[in-house]
Amino acid sequence: MIDLHTHTDRSDGTTDPGLLVRQAHDARIEALAIADHDTLAGYDAAVPFADADGVELICAVELSTRPTQREGSSGRAPSVHILGYWLSAPPTSSFRQWLETQQESRRRRNLKLVAKLRQLGLDVQLEEAEVYGRNQVARPHFARVLLEKGYVSDLQEAFDVYLADDAQAAVEREEPSVPEAIQRIREAGGIASLAHPVRLKKRGADLEDFVASLMDAGLQGIEVFHSEHGPADCAEYAGTARRFGLIETGGSDYHGDAKPAVQLGYGIDGNVALGYEFLEQMREQAFNQSASGAKQ
Repeated sequence: MIDLHTHTDRSDGTTDPGLLVRQAHDARIEALAIADHDTLAGYDAAVPFADADGVELICAVELSTRPTQREGSSGRAPSVHILGYWLSAPPTSSFRQWLETQQESRRRRNLKLVAKLRQLGLDVQLEEAEVYGRNQVARPHFARVLLEKGYVSDLQEAFDVYLADDAQAAVEREEPSVPEAIQRIREAGGIASLAHPVRLKKRGADLEDFVASLMDAGLQGIEVFHSEHGPADCAEYAGTARRFGLIETGGSDYHGDAKPAVQLGYGIDGNVALGYEFLEQMREQAFNQSASGAKQ
């Protein structure tokens, strides 16, 4: 068994990287990809533990991006998440340096977010969110502070009322465009895959048009299997992958206690359970794409 989409407490998960590797080992997961948001810190911390436990560790990242065009007449275009996978070797140092600029944009956003929350009469300090975010402070960490202080009844309410893109304390973060993120991943030797497409609310022709536009930017894969994907979703995304010649990717999107319904390796109620041959197929498709590109 494998799990190619997990998060640690180095981004918005709650599990220490070393503990995540141990959990994977105990669950007999042969290959594990840590895809923290905009950082490789979780992967880096997990490397010695994976070596010791005999778990194949795949370097990955999940980038938050924005389309270059807005949908509709107003409002900000919804975020699009792009997964990057390095199946043979970690990315270049230049890619790591670029990731640090994304971390800096989060820090600037967090300061503005705290100011907005305080303007709304909420006694929230950045240091309180930093207790939950070891390497990176993100909106889920602020949601936990709001819940802990009794300003909201649950984490979803924190987002709906204060933290979502259209909520009262919304702050736009400087995020790369989708094409830039894809280009950065590919230049660093990685595979770029569209994460959890079910969240895009695009189906049928709309989805295919969107995927086609991303392929023009260099998209190579699509996440077919995910905890939020039902059987019909998986079938549609697998069909999209076949029609466009995309690499199928998949994983649970495990976040530890932040998403208690999602089980490492199995997703929700066992809806994600991928064998090692799935990873082998990814590698074969990536090799074929690379060979085809070299001939052109």
